[in-house]
Amino acid sequence: MPSRVFVTREIPEVGLDIIRSNCNATVWENEMPPSREDIISLAQDCEGLVTLLSDQIDAEVIERLPRLRVIAQYAVGYDNIDIAAATRRGILVTNTPGVLTETTADLAWSLLMAASRRVVEADAYVRERRWRVAWGPKMLLGRDIFGATLGIVGMGRIGFAMARRATGFQMRVLYTSRSETDLTRRAEEELGATRVDIDTLLEQSDFVSLHTPLTEETRHLINRNRLKKMKPTAVLINTARGPVVDEEALVDALENGWIRAAGLDVFTKEPLPADSPLTRLPNVVLAPHIGSASVETRDRMAVICAENLLAGLQGRRPRDLVNEGAWKA
Repeated sequence: MPSRVFVTREIPEVGLDIIRSNCNATVWENEMPPSREDIISLAQDCEGLVTLLSDQIDAEVIERLPRLRVIAQYAVGYDNIDIAAATRRGILVTNTPGVLTETTADLAWSLLMAASRRVVEADAYVRERRWRVAWGPKMLLGRDIFGATLGIVGMGRIGFAMARRATGFQMRVLYTSRSETDLTRRAEEELGATRVDIDTLLEQSDFVSLHTPLTEETRHLINRNRLKKMKPTAVLINTARGPVVDEEALVDALENGWIRAAGLDVFTKEPLPADSPLTRLPNVVLAPHIGSASVETRDRMAVICAENLLAGLQGRRPRDLVNEGAWKA
């Protein structure tokens, strides 16, 4: 008998087709995500669960799904899932790493350029019919990217992709990393990047791009004190996780000129509340968590997610297993 699976959102059809062809699948079809109680109710008899970052799969949810064997996350990050609780139950947790590296780096670079050259402000300037003079010596002045210093916090796959893009602009690249890896070695040998501590990076960089996972150590990594260490001409880019930045402190930094601008794809609370002070600031570019939002990447993520799900349900080790302890158990 096919395994029962609950899919918490309509992922691209290329992935859903694989799941439906092999499983008895229930798919949440509403635009708004299911509540905790919805997930518990609809996945009550399921062996598989396909989740998104907005689904909070904590210990209580896991405990109330007695038949669950696999949680296949349609994302790279998985801080919404209680991995320890899943591992104790022997539930396999998977994600979709690697596939969205270049797409997310593209978006981060877009935010960097848009914030530096005030593209969003310029667009509004034209649309709101405030453009009165054909060309002005001081009209909407931005800052140069070419030859500037880029600081990358977290030299993982996406951080490395950002460093590689920076070479085309002949930028000096500084980076931080918790450990030495093949990517940090390549960043130094192939791209000329220099490893420094985070305070040095913040003090010397013209652009700071965040590419670190959300952990207890990285929560509010960019806080009030560290924002004050940055250049008043600096631009902060965050496509990692919202809570890596102290959002209240960032608002103060943007309002008071501690830094010049920011480009944000992630926020402490998502969707960003309509009354957030960030929405009123002209020197911040906002995007609704679209780092991986290209047709090609989202399709590849759907296929990987489906393949990981099926592998676990069929007793095979999923390629992108997060909790090795559950497999050993």
